[in-house]
Amino acid sequence: MADLTEMALVLTRGLVAFGCLAIASAAPVLADGPADNQAENVRPIPPAGIEVDAEAVDALQANAAMVRKRWQQLIDAAKTDKQGSTALARLIDLEPEVLVFPRAVEMTIEQSIFYSPKALTDADRLLEIANERIDRIAAGASWAEVVGLETSNEKQLIAGGYRSKIDDSFQPYGVVVPANVNALDALPIRMDVWLHGRGEKVSELAFLNKHSNRPDRYRTGNEPMPQSAIVAHPYGRYSNAFKFAGEVDVLELIDYLQRRAAIDDQRIAIRGFSMGGAGCWQFATHYADRFFAATPGAGFSETPLFLKVFQGEDAAGTAPSHQKTLWQLYDCPPWAANLRNLPTIAYSGEIDRQKQAADVMESELEKHGVDLVHLIGPQTAHKIHPDAKQEIARRLNLIEQQIQPGVPRHVHLTTMTLRYSKMHWIEVTGMQQHWSPATVDAAVIRHPADSSEQIEIECENVTRLRVNFDAGQWPGKPNGRVGVMINGNHVTNASNGPMVGSDRSFTAEFMHDGKWKIATEDSTSLRKRPGLQGPIDDAFMDRFVFVMPSGTTADLIVEKWIQEESKHAMDHWRLHFRGDIRVIQDTEVDAAMMADQNVILFGDATSNQVIAQLLPKLPLNWTKEQIRIGNNEADGAGHVPVMIYPNPESPNHYVVINSGFTFREYDYLNNARQTPKLPDWAILNVSEGSTFRDPGKVVAAGFFDEAWQPK
Repeated sequence: MADLTEMALVLTRGLVAFGCLAIASAAPVLADGPADNQAENVRPIPPAGIEVDAEAVDALQANAAMVRKRWQQLIDAAKTDKQGSTALARLIDLEPEVLVFPRAVEMTIEQSIFYSPKALTDADRLLEIANERIDRIAAGASWAEVVGLETSNEKQLIAGGYRSKIDDSFQPYGVVVPANVNALDALPIRMDVWLHGRGEKVSELAFLNKHSNRPDRYRTGNEPMPQSAIVAHPYGRYSNAFKFAGEVDVLELIDYLQRRAAIDDQRIAIRGFSMGGAGCWQFATHYADRFFAATPGAGFSETPLFLKVFQGEDAAGTAPSHQKTLWQLYDCPPWAANLRNLPTIAYSGEIDRQKQAADVMESELEKHGVDLVHLIGPQTAHKIHPDAKQEIARRLNLIEQQIQPGVPRHVHLTTMTLRYSKMHWIEVTGMQQHWSPATVDAAVIRHPADSSEQIEIECENVTRLRVNFDAGQWPGKPNGRVGVMINGNHVTNASNGPMVGSDRSFTAEFMHDGKWKIATEDSTSLRKRPGLQGPIDDAFMDRFVFVMPSGTTADLIVEKWIQEESKHAMDHWRLHFRGDIRVIQDTEVDAAMMADQNVILFGDATSNQVIAQLLPKLPLNWTKEQIRIGNNEADGAGHVPVMIYPNPESPNHYVVINSGFTFREYDYLNNARQTPKLPDWAILNVSEGSTFRDPGKVVAAGFFDEAWQPK
């Protein structure tokens, strides 16, 4: 066997690129490939479970209900407790760590996804854990005591749940604590975030069972087991390559654990293999400033080449132009330059077809002057070679030792959308053109002549940008004014620039209005900005509620489609993103409710009162006779508009009309297909109903401009 350390420095170039498959090595390949290209005959995901004893299922249902009853008794008692709100707040904080277990059992029953007789026993055990935690909480236990985190010389497994901001669902997580790591120590510790591979049978029940098992029975497989770091395992809302709500799941788990354990904010690594490797590439390129290192293994890093080679699907030749544009949301090559900010170690098996992912990124990074370190497991298929695991661990430890406090003086940012607009102390807050690269190179420069500091910025496709050094982060002189130069022009200087704060912070925002200048307040202006930039799927990455019509639509074809499509949207949020559905009637909506979340409206102006209220303020003309968006028109009969837009009654949130998340059952079959299928708006012909691939026939579709107006 060749020496892996030496091989790690050999970068494979010019090889034939094969397709890649986001399937965990322990999971069998099902029907991936051309067999999964039949949009009219889609196999179900999750797959159907086995038949199980009805009495056993009834008993599980009753036991889950008993757990919920016991918990509610604690809640009711706290409401009358002398400590009042303090006692209740403690219970609400700990609630996910209990109720995630009965929820997992109930969803398994609801969807009939028991995959073995043993799963019934596993479900019983999870309910026992929930009951034990109720006992501990009733006795006054802390979070660490509730989840079983101890000062121990033995490896520990923790399984639990947190409450998602998106839909209030209790999402599961796992944590592995090595034997020699004290997670209760007051000293900050390192945390590696591990993104798992695809497993179509990895339900909440299976995930929680694995992470609550006996430590000596825990099988790591490709997973890391560092000696000096805890490993966090997000569930990622099942099998979506950690995109959309799966992406938010990872971010929320990091935040959840940081608030409960002494995790060093500067020592968090993002890691993964197979489907998790794809997720790792995405997080590394989108959030390069949040991690000290990334170790993507296998997976995929882009859409069209993968689907062409592995699936035999000519997506590049058949996909409409708006879908090709939207591939850039999660395709990593356009974002590759961001890895200048993040030490990255790629891994592939020498004979693994998923090696294609790193080969693609290697080629792209070379264009940006980055020489990707790509470790190759000799004669290894779809798994991490044991020597490679050790070499990755060694390199990560060395990178960790070189972490310096503070923020870097030099920063690069590439973005295609304001969804991912920040890199350290630079944030793009306005773009000239979405879905074209916006780039920023910024540096704090000290001039040797007078030791003064100046921020120098070169940018393209940027109309607004913000500089933000938090307290203690400004690396220059502790006081005085700061000169700023953008694209070679002095915007401010040492006599008129913004001042450094007394706490060593520095903040300023600039805008281009014929020339660069200090930005003026524009809180009332309508423009695309971070967190409010579309497309439709963006609304489902934050808190939302479905608003159903209390009336009916006169067009029977449209009425039937609204009823069926709204049900589909809610059913599949639960099925694919494993969420809880929050739904209300249009008659229940008030200003406070719209101010708190995105509203997803189904119906038309005659059936949904909220649509009728907002329609005059939207760039949409919708009557019985006609639908018009910009210069695009369609007959009102048998057609519906779908769109996302800033809510006129709550401009910091979205309103979405007649759409859930936009990819469908056909796209569940392969993680690379799970990209947005509709842009900011579309007009659909629904006279023939929906399919496994489309909600209707797209008559017209497009993006709003940077001022949220039809192009």
